[in-house]
Amino acid sequence: METFERARLDAYFARVAAQFAPGEQTASFLITHLLGERPAFVRAVAAMTRLTSVLPKPKSVHAAAKREVEQTYTVDALTREMFARADDALDYLESRAAGQTVTLLDVGGYFAPSLTDVHSRFTGRVAGVIEDTENGHRRYEDLGKPPCPVISVARSPLKDPEDFLVGQSVVFSTEAVMRDRGDILHGRPALVIGFGKLGSSIARLLHAKGVQVTVFDIDPVRRTQALSQGFTVARDREAALTGAGLVLCATGAVSLRGEDFSHLRNGAYLATVTSSEDELDLAGLPDVYTRTQAGDHVARYRTTGHYFYLVNGGNAVNFLHGASVGPFIFLVQAEILAAIRMLTRGDLAPGIHEVPAPDREAIAATWLSYFNR
Repeated sequence: METFERARLDAYFARVAAQFAPGEQTASFLITHLLGERPAFVRAVAAMTRLTSVLPKPKSVHAAAKREVEQTYTVDALTREMFARADDALDYLESRAAGQTVTLLDVGGYFAPSLTDVHSRFTGRVAGVIEDTENGHRRYEDLGKPPCPVISVARSPLKDPEDFLVGQSVVFSTEAVMRDRGDILHGRPALVIGFGKLGSSIARLLHAKGVQVTVFDIDPVRRTQALSQGFTVARDREAALTGAGLVLCATGAVSLRGEDFSHLRNGAYLATVTSSEDELDLAGLPDVYTRTQAGDHVARYRTTGHYFYLVNGGNAVNFLHGASVGPFIFLVQAEILAAIRMLTRGDLAPGIHEVPAPDREAIAATWLSYFNR
């Protein structure tokens, strides 16, 4: 990023932070993809809260961005295990923010497993959670009624451009990895599992590239949407897997369980749009399979009479090439900043909330003034 672009980005976030300045500051824990452009967002969070710790998602860390953030803020290593058990989660939060009011900024529902116990036992107060992703949104929904406000931006209209462009980056990275091995998309029927915002974007772009696309989704409404857009819709996932030379998983939940992998066509490529732990039950893969490296970012799983290729260890394939969606990501980040003010007001009931439409409109207007030049 050029110097003038960094200056414009900092000015944009300063404007947003001023628009949505909270009445009081809480301590904050920020889980984030620490990509190249992310330090500006980190600084904006720090302007609106007392930023206690930055927790980068381990498989999406840009080394230079991490070094820049570490110069000013505490950066802690992030694992799912940190918040899987309430005692471990409490030990960590108490070590960083005992007795304080805290805001938890999440990407992927990391805080969800222990949130109920943490909320009742923490020596301070949990003001609430802000969640960025669809799979994280579902993790908080699965709690029934969360013990505190959870503001989700996962289904915001401001996220639509990001989701569309992420879908494009997934197809780009998948094709690039295949070409590195001398393979191409054409001639490989593709199966897209999940026809939400990301899955539909992936399916449309593959179709535009001349790839035969089949869609599978457990939601009958989404299946009708796929049919209306001209896609073949699989009635049976097992049969769909057998016929696909490329499988792209975009559900935000478990797409394939251990018993499903044996149905993959010989030589099929398998890739996902999120973490392997969210989309694939690799631990359930039968022990008869052996794993060998088949390229820089491709592993071959083989057993007698059967083999398939897994791209990027089952983690988001687009992160192999930076996962950039340009300045559109700053719309969602601004909405997260607006959500901080909502939590600090203290007037939200426990449960899942979204940022009001007028705030989104204000964010979009500000974004256009900086990036539509």
